[in-house]
Amino acid sequence: MSLDLLNADSLLQSIPEAMLVLDTTEDRVVDWNQSAARLLGNGHEGSAPLPFSHYLGKDMPRFVVFLEEVDHRGASWTRDVTLRAGDGSALNCELRAQPVPGQDGWIILALTDLRALDQRAETAALAETFRAGLVNWKRTEGFFAELERQNQLILNAAGEGIYGVNAEGKTTFVNRAAREMLGWTSEDLLGKDIHSMIHHHHLNGEHYPSQQCPIYRSFRFEQVHRIEDEVFWRKDGKPIRVEYVSTPIYDQKVLVGAVVIFRDITERKESERKLREAMEEVAALRDRLEQENAYLQEAITSERAHHDIIGSSPAIRQIVARIDLVAKTTATVLISGETGTGKSLVATEIHKTSPRARRPLIHFKCSSVAPEEVEAELFGQMRGAPNGAMRDKPGKLELAHGGTLFIDDVEELPVEIQGKLLHALQSGSVTRLGDTREKPLDIRVIAATSLAEETVRRTGRIREDLFLFLNVFPINCLPLRDRREDIPLLAAHLLKIACRRLNRPVPVITERVMQQMQAYDWPGNVRELHNAMERAAIVSQDRKLVIELSGTTQDAPAPGTRFHTEARMQEMIRDNIIAALREAGGRVSGPTGAAALLQIKPTTLYSRIKSFDITPLDWA
Repeated sequence: MSLDLLNADSLLQSIPEAMLVLDTTEDRVVDWNQSAARLLGNGHEGSAPLPFSHYLGKDMPRFVVFLEEVDHRGASWTRDVTLRAGDGSALNCELRAQPVPGQDGWIILALTDLRALDQRAETAALAETFRAGLVNWKRTEGFFAELERQNQLILNAAGEGIYGVNAEGKTTFVNRAAREMLGWTSEDLLGKDIHSMIHHHHLNGEHYPSQQCPIYRSFRFEQVHRIEDEVFWRKDGKPIRVEYVSTPIYDQKVLVGAVVIFRDITERKESERKLREAMEEVAALRDRLEQENAYLQEAITSERAHHDIIGSSPAIRQIVARIDLVAKTTATVLISGETGTGKSLVATEIHKTSPRARRPLIHFKCSSVAPEEVEAELFGQMRGAPNGAMRDKPGKLELAHGGTLFIDDVEELPVEIQGKLLHALQSGSVTRLGDTREKPLDIRVIAATSLAEETVRRTGRIREDLFLFLNVFPINCLPLRDRREDIPLLAAHLLKIACRRLNRPVPVITERVMQQMQAYDWPGNVRELHNAMERAAIVSQDRKLVIELSGTTQDAPAPGTRFHTEARMQEMIRDNIIAALREAGGRVSGPTGAAALLQIKPTTLYSRIKSFDITPLDWA
């Protein structure tokens, strides 16, 4: 049918079949004939067409699939789409469609009312039957008798038990499988109240009134019921476990009874019971093994606790003790310390010994992400979000759900993002960029900063409310210059790692080299020591370690000597005062002040602070 013909309204109206032209891109009925108006408009020929989606209702997805098939094949038909008339009643139609040439998204849609088709076929068949006369009627009667006989054969051949009841609950038929499973004969059951014979009591002995029986509700209230575990009683008084389906039966739209299809599941239930007992026994053994394994793991952990944290100084022992205290809890931890002091290592150890160890530890380093990308990286994004995202992507908060989120360099987080992060952590939910749906959030937060608390409060790099939220359990990682007794252990450990990776023999660390390393201030802390050991592993050609440290040529003692220059001594005194002030949080006097730590008078310390020109920025 060409487009030119369709554009002629008179031709469209002359077609007796319901037809319409549909613009699928705008969900618009371009035109329809009187038959389509009567069919979809509930008999009102002059009614204006509504958007076609109104006539689809819940079958919109099936219609979209049909349109795809029309687009692919050039023409198609379906009976799987149920339309809705103007009053909401269902229309069972056959849909045939083909695209309109030259009109993108337009289709020609023909509708055939299957109900009317069936009614016409039924009317024609009845008329033919009447015309055929008594002979054909006899043949029809014989046909139905044969059909009934075949139905009885099918019912008796079925493996499931099948019986029917009328509207009074009296048995109308019982197949062979039902008689064999129940032990009753047809004469015992037909015309009798079958509920009182096979369904009268529960398995525990309680009376089962027929009004409470799902089968009764089937032929009284037109309900289909599927029951997975009940009992029927045999003629010999023994119960059998059954599952059954009871379905109402209609005669010319009049409810006349119900049919019940049941299956004996006694053996299956017994097998399930044995399997359940076996599984319970296996579960008990598994729990026992898990408890034993947990005990062994705890013993191993106690022997090798925090083996990645190297050192024996009081500062390291204090860090290990605080890790043991906080790891088993869900408290938020704030780790502070200079760059390279091992804040990430402490966070990893907390996670590894926490109940969340089997879930991921998600590391988010704020300083490594561009400011404009921080929000998407942290909260995730949806395709087409305002930032131009090309695909859906979960954020670090989502990835850490059930585990631990480690926020490194938290002071580098943009202030406007800090407020949104705090809201997500407090509310326990996160929303991706470009989305309105919240997702639940269950995470343990560990944050790290290179700023001291006084510097944080003075500079405002971290919002006060976010800082208070994070600073539940603080852990301070001291710089290497304040725990020089850890340098020998750390140097030996890092040297072995470097030599193993470079496939080099491990050189000997001489006393002079160790003194040189302990005299050095290590501004890069353990990270700088790691680099120095790797560099030394490369340049050391003999058995003795050769180390290269920047800025130590003039300050370090000459080989074979055990003294320091005056300048070096003054520098060491200044560094010692700064370390004490940092440990005391900037307090000079008092029992926990820096003067008490140095075991000198507060007036003396004030004088030295002034003479060395030490400011709060030095110990911050």
